[in-house]
Amino acid sequence: MTTQQHDKILIIDFGSQVTQLIARRVREEGVYSEIVPFQSAAKAFAEMKPKGVILSGSPASVSDDNSPRAPQEIFDSGVPIFGICYGQQVMAEQNGGAVEGGHAAEFGRAEVKVLQDSPLFEGVWKKGEEYPVWMSHGDRITKLPDGFEICAVSEHAPFAVIANEQRRYYGTQFHPEVVHTPQGAALIRNFVRKISGCQGDWTMKAFREEEIERIRAKVGKGKVICGLSGGVDSSVAAILIHEAIGDQLTCVFVDHGLLRAGEAEQVVTLFRDHYNIPLVHVQAQDMFLDALAGVSDPEVKRKTIGRLFIEVFEQEAKKIGGAEFLAQGTLYPDVIESVSFTGGPSVTIKSHHNVGGLPERMNMQLVEPLRELFKDEVRKLGYELGLPEIFVGRHPFPGPGLAIRCPGEITREKLDILRKADAVYLDEIRKAGLYDKIWQAFAVLLPVRTVGVMGDGRTYDYACALRAVTSTDGMTADFYPYDMAFLGRVATRIINEVRGINRVTYDITSKPPGTIEWE
Repeated sequence: MTTQQHDKILIIDFGSQVTQLIARRVREEGVYSEIVPFQSAAKAFAEMKPKGVILSGSPASVSDDNSPRAPQEIFDSGVPIFGICYGQQVMAEQNGGAVEGGHAAEFGRAEVKVLQDSPLFEGVWKKGEEYPVWMSHGDRITKLPDGFEICAVSEHAPFAVIANEQRRYYGTQFHPEVVHTPQGAALIRNFVRKISGCQGDWTMKAFREEEIERIRAKVGKGKVICGLSGGVDSSVAAILIHEAIGDQLTCVFVDHGLLRAGEAEQVVTLFRDHYNIPLVHVQAQDMFLDALAGVSDPEVKRKTIGRLFIEVFEQEAKKIGGAEFLAQGTLYPDVIESVSFTGGPSVTIKSHHNVGGLPERMNMQLVEPLRELFKDEVRKLGYELGLPEIFVGRHPFPGPGLAIRCPGEITREKLDILRKADAVYLDEIRKAGLYDKIWQAFAVLLPVRTVGVMGDGRTYDYACALRAVTSTDGMTADFYPYDMAFLGRVATRIINEVRGINRVTYDITSKPPGTIEWE
């Protein structure tokens, strides 16, 4: 994905659910990082020529038969290596050490004591001091390979940090990539910038310039159609592609009847009037809502919407004539959640309509310029491209739209009720100056009717749930801690202004164990 002039860090994935956080920490230092599965790490290492390698955690045990291993070429190369949890253990085992399985479980917060100075700790940790970290392991090293020393210990991890300074190999039993290890990002910074010597010149400005060249090289003089949803991702992708190939791009905006209030008008105005990008506005509300009638299963909803999107694009491609490419605003978290991006054993959480390719009959190639970017990186790219704040700063909105914020069967009446409640909720958030402090906020219309009393009369209407979370990348999230007065104002307005709702609740579930969306 990146050109050769940038320093790079290769992250070898052994199946950890938090491997993507390692990539984020590296990229925060302005260094390009790429995650590859252990099965193809040797090829990636040869092609990337990274200045350092990070070995991820894993649900596997080093002592298991056929458990993942790193390619020997990496250990023979002389580049610095940083092993995290399973990565530390496999590095030790492959270099002549020993690992014990099943008798050393340690999960959650722990304290590590620094026994000696190390370049890994420079400017962060001091010899003799103790620091909080986050552990999540069932195995531990019992014998160090030759040339390694113990740099830090914890109560249950006698090899909490190990190092072979001569070979520039480092390993932590804890997870520095998670926020629960307060100085973890600084340790990764030391490995990336000081030990591996990366310059930190991978910026969104550089990404913009290089991605434009890649798009031009891939597309040539071909035509591209881009699916617009109105969200940040597809908007940034469209503007970037238009900058690369101009009027070879036609945007297709499908109004599937599942958008928020006023959203279609905003999209059309921005792309037709502000950017003068060729735009086809497809009024497909009836097609989608008829197909979703009676459907209550969330996966069937997502796949139905995804299928119809493809059918609409196929029809529009025929009308445009000669379109060889379909552009999408697919992001890294979309790919990770839909399938294991790395080919490892991570679990599918939910399907994303824009992940998984195209029907062969379309004979089109995908252009996905944002496929390996996180959401905050896409926002930075949006600002770099000059998109207005109303698009760059807006909360994420799922491709399936309000369909997955209306659990159970979807009807036009329910969608209208939900649209009004959502608009009231977001209006109050903006009035309170909270919009930019929240990652994502929305209303959910529950498939539950409750008894109420309004104007001395009995009501039997829908219950509405409000959701608001804080997050960095959408992979983990916490609920936003509103004060009760705010929630009271929102509930009062919704019940008074939205006919069909007589009860409002607030969702205080974090991710995990929940997801951000309800379906």
